Amino acid sequence: MNKTYISRDAHRRVKEYLETIGRDVQLVETEGVVDRRISNHPDVWLCKMGVGDDAPVYLASEEDLGMDYPAHAAYNAACTGKYFIHNLSITAPALLEIAKDMGMTFIDIPQGYGKCSIAIVDEDSIITYDNGIVRACEPYPDLNVLLIQPGNIKLFGFDTGFIGGTCGRVGNEIIFNGALDKHPDFAKIVDFIEARGLAARWFSEYPLTDIGSIL
Repeated sequence: MNKTYISRDAHRRVKEYLETIGRDVQLVETEGVVDRRISNHPDVWLCKMGVGDDAPVYLASEEDLGMDYPAHAAYNAACTGKYFIHNLSITAPALLEIAKDMGMTFIDIPQGYGKCSIAIVDEDSIITYDNGIVRACEPYPDLNVLLIQPGNIKLFGFDTGFIGGTCGRVGNEIIFNGALDKHPDFAKIVDFIEARGLAARWFSEYPLTDIGSIL
């Protein structure tokens, strides 16, 4: 499977790049179910249950979500395949059952926007700006967590965006929507990714922007 889900609002540069590497780009566009500022965000509607191209992707129904927080974050879990990371009190029950059946380890975090807040690198490695997520992950020594500075990311209609919402793993690359090289922790982020045998890809022509992940 080579489908990649991305917001209709993503910059054309990242869409074109995905097409050049042979991805079947699926644009996400919705209206009238969740807050319009995030209505085209894949990580609101879809939950990918792992990092590989063969990881299953589950689609929320309109009944699973709602206009306001926390209802519109019910599918916004970060799933590495090994770990299921979310505020479990708001996770859609069907998604919890799927993760349980897949044998994932649950990590309960205060943050409802789990996937927005976490860039998944591999099964055992994530990047976040959120100290609450770092603390929740501390009991799991196999899980490597890189803590970066908050902010420095655009998000339409909000003061700031989140690192997980800017990017996604596609094959052996972590692709960022915009100028990762302008982020103050750029070198730390790239070193963390490359230390795991992966490559970082970014586009310096426009600001690093949260588009609800690349799934």
